[in-house]
Amino acid sequence: MRRMLPAVITLLVLVMGAPSDVTAQSTAAPSVRAIDAAPFPSAMVASPKGDMVAWVHNTEGVRSLWVAAAPAYAARRVADFGQDDGQELSQPAFSADGNTLWFVRGSGTNRAGENPNPTSDPKGAEQAIWRVRLDIPSAPTERIILGSTPTPSPTGDALLFARRGDVNLLAFKDGKAEGTALFEMRGGASDFRWSPDGGKVAFVSDRGTHAFVGVYDVKSARLSWMSPSTDTDGSPVWSPDGSRLAFLRQPYAKRRMIFLAIRTAQPWSIHVADATTGVAREVFRATPGTGSAFWPMQADTQILWSADDRLVFPWERDGFLHLYSVPAGGGAYTQLDRGAHEVEYVALDHSRTQVLFNSNQGDRDRRHVWRVKAGGGDAATPVTGGASIEWLPTPLADGSVAFLRSDARLPAHAAIMPATGSGLAAARYLAPQTMPASYPSTQLVVPTPVDIKAADGVESHAQLFLPPAGQFSGKRPAIIFLHGGSRRQMLLGWNYGSYYHHAYAMNQALALRGWVVLSLNYRSGIGYGRDFREALNYGAGGATEYGDLAAAARWLRTRADVDTAKVALWGGSYGGYLTAMGLTRNPELFAGGVDIHGVHDWNVGIATFRTDYNPLEDPAATALAFQSSPLSQVQRWKDPVLLVHGDDDRNVRFIETLTLIEKLRAQQVPVEQLVLPDEIHGFLRHESWMRVFESALSFLERRVLRTP
Repeated sequence: MRRMLPAVITLLVLVMGAPSDVTAQSTAAPSVRAIDAAPFPSAMVASPKGDMVAWVHNTEGVRSLWVAAAPAYAARRVADFGQDDGQELSQPAFSADGNTLWFVRGSGTNRAGENPNPTSDPKGAEQAIWRVRLDIPSAPTERIILGSTPTPSPTGDALLFARRGDVNLLAFKDGKAEGTALFEMRGGASDFRWSPDGGKVAFVSDRGTHAFVGVYDVKSARLSWMSPSTDTDGSPVWSPDGSRLAFLRQPYAKRRMIFLAIRTAQPWSIHVADATTGVAREVFRATPGTGSAFWPMQADTQILWSADDRLVFPWERDGFLHLYSVPAGGGAYTQLDRGAHEVEYVALDHSRTQVLFNSNQGDRDRRHVWRVKAGGGDAATPVTGGASIEWLPTPLADGSVAFLRSDARLPAHAAIMPATGSGLAAARYLAPQTMPASYPSTQLVVPTPVDIKAADGVESHAQLFLPPAGQFSGKRPAIIFLHGGSRRQMLLGWNYGSYYHHAYAMNQALALRGWVVLSLNYRSGIGYGRDFREALNYGAGGATEYGDLAAAARWLRTRADVDTAKVALWGGSYGGYLTAMGLTRNPELFAGGVDIHGVHDWNVGIATFRTDYNPLEDPAATALAFQSSPLSQVQRWKDPVLLVHGDDDRNVRFIETLTLIEKLRAQQVPVEQLVLPDEIHGFLRHESWMRVFESALSFLERRVLRTP
């Protein structure tokens, strides 16, 4: 891996302390490869003792594992796979003593049982569990067994893992790893969790229409169910003493079309069961109306059991996702944070008395880490702040908090806040040496927030990237970026999602080449409350979010610095859908687009995620879904487009692009294509991202900028 020069290390410190004060040093536009060369960290976890933290790095497609141990927290790389082969590293998990780090290499299968193989390696690909010994200097990484979700016992060397929907127990016989199904049962097993004493395993058994929480006693080989019902139970969590089990219950509802607004439902509830008898009682029930439909936080489980016997959980009672707690024995609930913001990543601190979470409180288009008592009583206090973005708070035993952090110019890095610190200046990066010396941080632009009101009065939000001042003259071409999801939010800096980390790099590359870039957070995205996310008649129910795109295009056309004849669109997945919608609904507003694995017929898109979807079951809904799709008005498409798709896409079927390209060719629409054999939806190889972006830049240069 390339080493950072000392001068660049100094620059990192300066950027961290005052990112808004850094000014451009060069007028030469860096390549998209240079902008997107910084490592992307993910999957940060702490050891059970709270004295060590581990995370994954992806540097230009080369995956590696890093750890940092107390008290110095000096980062070191413990595993490196050396090439951009598209084989993910994920799910790191420490053994109970912290001497072994387990992890998964490779990705899960598609419906045909095929693992992603984006290099088209003739030997194929797999998803397997690996380990590295941390107590042995320079220990080699070891492939152990096919499977995923390594879950070490809290008391010894036993390891649970998942394979083909079963819970398996790993054992070594004559030095060879063997996996044995822990028990036989109907349905697929997930969310398995050891009891604190390592004697039992809780899990969720998904039966399709409903789900049970089960407990398996390892010693007696006895399987029992926790108050089984017709509903969907999940997110089991053990009490600290292992005698009880809390879980989430969502009432049965007939499966419906997806990509439609769901504002209310039969209220969900929390139950606490005796782990031995399975007898449970309800300790909390959401109220009807707002918040009755469950929306999750980002956490190991949706219920956190504190040391003072309280259950911490998320709830949209007031239309925003906040944290609440309730006594495990039942009683009045307490709201832990308040305001027009949303919590996201949540964890209990090492003492299990306080909750660490990130939210956009007071900083709508960023994220910061906060702390609050599990029992409430005091207002949440900030751990971080400023013009940065923080996520995945990871508490440690000494009171420190590790997390991932970025800002407008510096991509995501692992960082740590000392127990006595708070604010931007007190934190430090754990592995600044991983930044490439050529990374052009000082040349990047700083986006600014924009609000845009659609014709129906709904206000959407965006980030505006302007070309560097003084480097370009005259009216500039403009482009609107549309994120996927649609449950996503682009931020005022490098994004915390791998896909949108890459997209942010592309937006920077466009701005540095003279484009006015508008990154649009259209309705049905996250970050702005339930009503914005569950927008009425969005998606397959009427495509009302397209009104936000049309309003954004008209807003750009009012700007004196925009060439109205050269306004383009780009986006992937849901963003590809909206790109195609723009080129069919209002071709007069746009000069072309880059549509990356977009949805073009909602009925096909719904069937991708719901294999039991029957378009004939509700003809009116099926017709509305098609009317809300680009294909319903494809005959209006006139402008050039670049279509991009990997043919092992598990989220948007390759047939979506095949169908569209056939129709565009018949209409003699200028269409270009980039097909990535064996790539999936979130491109696994860095080189795939670079091919997409370089092809897009070339397309936009030839098809939009050079158009008279």
